[in-house]
Amino acid sequence: MPETKRRFVDLTPLRTSPAFARLWIGAGLSGIGAQMTIVAVGLQIFDITHNTFLVGLVGGAALIPMLFAGPWGGMLADSMDRRTVILGAITVLWLSTLGLVILSFIDAQERSQGGHVVIWPFYVFTTINAMAYVISGAARTAVYPRILPVGMVSRANALSGISMGIQYTVGPAMAGVLVATSGFSTAFLVDLGLALAGLFGVLTLPKIPPLHDAVAKGWDGIKQGLAFLRTAPNIRMSFIVDIVAMGLGRPYAVLPAVAALVIGGGPTTVGVLTAAAAVGTFSTSLLSGPVAHINRYGVAIGRAITVYGAFVAAFGLVILAGVLGAFGDVGNDWAHVSWMGLILAAVCFFGMGASDEVSAIFRSTILLTAAPDDMRGRLQGVFYAVVAGGPRIGDFYTGLLAVSIALWAPALIGGIAIMVTTYYLMRTNHRFRNYDNRNPQL
Repeated sequence: MPETKRRFVDLTPLRTSPAFARLWIGAGLSGIGAQMTIVAVGLQIFDITHNTFLVGLVGGAALIPMLFAGPWGGMLADSMDRRTVILGAITVLWLSTLGLVILSFIDAQERSQGGHVVIWPFYVFTTINAMAYVISGAARTAVYPRILPVGMVSRANALSGISMGIQYTVGPAMAGVLVATSGFSTAFLVDLGLALAGLFGVLTLPKIPPLHDAVAKGWDGIKQGLAFLRTAPNIRMSFIVDIVAMGLGRPYAVLPAVAALVIGGGPTTVGVLTAAAAVGTFSTSLLSGPVAHINRYGVAIGRAITVYGAFVAAFGLVILAGVLGAFGDVGNDWAHVSWMGLILAAVCFFGMGASDEVSAIFRSTILLTAAPDDMRGRLQGVFYAVVAGGPRIGDFYTGLLAVSIALWAPALIGGIAIMVTTYYLMRTNHRFRNYDNRNPQL
């Protein structure tokens, strides 16, 4: 098919680079398990405490350690063999998941005796898990320009969107079903097995040592990366707009309560809605053929985040309608779900996933093509801290507003704030708004 006629995702990176193909497959399989665990932890804490704030605190507790892990992991990726860094991080991730498996078995035993396990170890294990995810993700993505031609990077990012879409679709759906039918321990055990798949693509990578000897190690290397970031306003702005979107538009922490009290359906509804966002991500990536022909990245990012905010606000309106009784009598099981509420909420999450993926493709391509190789690891570390830390801010914000105002408040207020803030940032940052990929600028 001629390049100018392409509509669907370009598979060329998978054909031209077997190393990238193996890395992509391994990351996809392990990512399914990771998404299962994220959903299952939230469901288990809500099941123990019935407190939305404590669900949101899972993300809040991990925020500061993740912000540290990103630059540190990036420094390691720039100063060491990136393959070794990824393997080490995956090992830590696997061990933290093992800790959740053990904890869930202890909780099941305590419940059989009329009690339940203390919840603080959940925060410890999920924080360690999140830090390992940031480090492995930063090092893995920094590998792309070393195993692919530079012209294939944006297409590889689109393929990563396909992978993320599958992860966010299959993982949460499996978590909801497994928790509802087999319990929390089963969900964590499946993740434990899938986590091993992450080793598949990494073990087959060649060694990827630093190209430059001048990369500083330790704290000096981190300071070197942060100093470089101060000279890169476009990359900084790509981080800022993502923090705005994720920090104010991450309504996942209210899903257990919404599924129990507003829409109904319980854990299965949580899985369906989380998967709906992933289907949106997958759909955008599947139809990403035109990505190669779009060059005004700043405009595309601004519009995508504005649309994202609109869908977040719409979800807030769906919750408000349910609170006012629009969906009738609902309950915390699939037999008492409101189909109207579920469909409306799923449309909102689909739109959120689709628009966020548009932004993600262009933001990640700016970073990988504008930054030099000796800085890619550290900048990817900051990028992953933002990508993973932003949702944690969002989880904390969502839990706080949900308990202090109402369940509908985080999404409705946050969605409106995203649209207003993005309009202001685009109007006042002409350099970023006019970013043209034909002339990459830091």
